[in-house]
Amino acid sequence: MTTPQIAAVVIFLAVIVAIMTEKIHRAVAATAGAVLLLLIGILDVNSAVSYIDFNTVGVLIGMMLFVAVVKNSGIFEFIAIKSAKIAKGDPWRIMVLFVIITAVLSAFLDNVTTVLLIGPMTIAITQILEINPVPFLMTQIMASNIGGTATLIGDPPNIMIGSAAGLSFVDFIENTGLVVIIILAVMLVCFRIMYGKQLGVDAEKTKLIMELDESKTIKDHALMVKSLVLIALVVVGFVMHSTLGIESCVVALTAAAVMLIIGKQDAEDIIANVEWSTIVFFIGLFIVVGGMQETGVINMLAQALMDVTHGDVFITMLLLLWLSAIFSAFLDNIPFVATLIPMILTMGQSGADIAPLWWAISLGACLGGNGSLIGASANVVLSGISNKNGYPITFMSYLKVGFPLMILSIIISTGFLLIRY
Repeated sequence: MTTPQIAAVVIFLAVIVAIMTEKIHRAVAATAGAVLLLLIGILDVNSAVSYIDFNTVGVLIGMMLFVAVVKNSGIFEFIAIKSAKIAKGDPWRIMVLFVIITAVLSAFLDNVTTVLLIGPMTIAITQILEINPVPFLMTQIMASNIGGTATLIGDPPNIMIGSAAGLSFVDFIENTGLVVIIILAVMLVCFRIMYGKQLGVDAEKTKLIMELDESKTIKDHALMVKSLVLIALVVVGFVMHSTLGIESCVVALTAAAVMLIIGKQDAEDIIANVEWSTIVFFIGLFIVVGGMQETGVINMLAQALMDVTHGDVFITMLLLLWLSAIFSAFLDNIPFVATLIPMILTMGQSGADIAPLWWAISLGACLGGNGSLIGASANVVLSGISNKNGYPITFMSYLKVGFPLMILSIIISTGFLLIRY
């Protein structure tokens, strides 16, 4: 290896270690790595900017702004209480409906936003029923990661993969979306076996649920109507974006701009609600991985992978699926996917059929987040909400449930990929 290659690898590994140990904030670590590449001359400013995937960044900013306006209407709290009443206060039915709602919302919204909206309502409803909320929250953690796997915009790795590979919203629905429905159905059976006996309550408690007034959760009726219309249009926009010949980021940013104009919310507050640290992290990370692309390290890794698998697409697909899942169970899946994307593109340039590989890393990276309590941001956030309310979810208590179910979801994904490809 040349000196620039060694330097690029050392900087990349240092950033990954900093992210893993959490000694330095991940946005700071990624930014510092990007700056180092500029300082030592591996990249100049123009080449560094060329490695930033602005489509991914645009989708993230657009959807964060859009959701920040929509949630002020109170629509998500309305959905939670209405669902509990539709379930007639029955804990098992509530669990099923909340799992489905969490999965569906996570397919279109940021997973962290979804659990921040659903989690507190879950605790409030379970306290009325006087039952332990932990089983409900555990199932919602897993549902958020499973649901996020289904669509182009459901999880950051999917946004990155879709942008790099030119995959449309419909492509994801037809591939990851299809297997997610199967996985979710299997998970519900598992949840019934694990938690069914813990969900008994008397009629008086269910009556209290039926007396809740969901209409009181609506903070702004006009904004709710606007939100519902715009949500429908956003879904249509994402489904049609490839047919219309526009980037997915254009759909997200257009939705954000329209919502900011018609929502009549405080623009300063909405913009402040965007997770700018996440955006900075992505930009820095793209540049750090770009350093390895610039120096040829990515090409070397792609060739090494092809040498190990002898170019066999099926072996490569399964290897990437399982490696992505195990890695993502304990470490941030975004740097891992950011490194794999240019490797797979390089393999494609050599004539390999890389179509199945995109779905392998999407399924592995997104579903792998269910493997441990630190596997995804939503896991950490929802367990934190639970802990603050006096219902601890520890690393080991989650691992005993989450890791086996994650492995089961990857086994299902393996079967799906083998049948499909």
